[in-house]
Amino acid sequence: MEATATARYQSVSPRKARRALQGLRGLPVSEAEARLRVAPGVIAKMVAKVLQSAVANAENNLELDADDLVVARAYVDKGPVTKRLQPRARGRADILTKRTSHITVVVGERAGR
Repeated sequence: MEATATARYQSVSPRKARRALQGLRGLPVSEAEARLRVAPGVIAKMVAKVLQSAVANAENNLELDADDLVVARAYVDKGPVTKRLQPRARGRADILTKRTSHITVVVGERAGR
């Protein structure tokens, strides 16, 4: 059985968020939380919150033990992009793209259980 948690419309580019998820797949939840705790940046805190939410969903909705959970899947999807104008010299303008992400973490039981 698997439990899922998703944080939608996070104001971080998907490319940067994928870098924070790189080493988490297949790890036990306790080790994944430890890695996110020492990882630099705000993105690691976002991913940690989603991971904690997925664990809480597994405990409350599926009645699974938190010690037996592993990160089955963790991925980032592209969210909507907001475009803004940045004034430049001589009446010109550049387009700034403010990217968003949907962060999803799926936890499941260990294979040996």
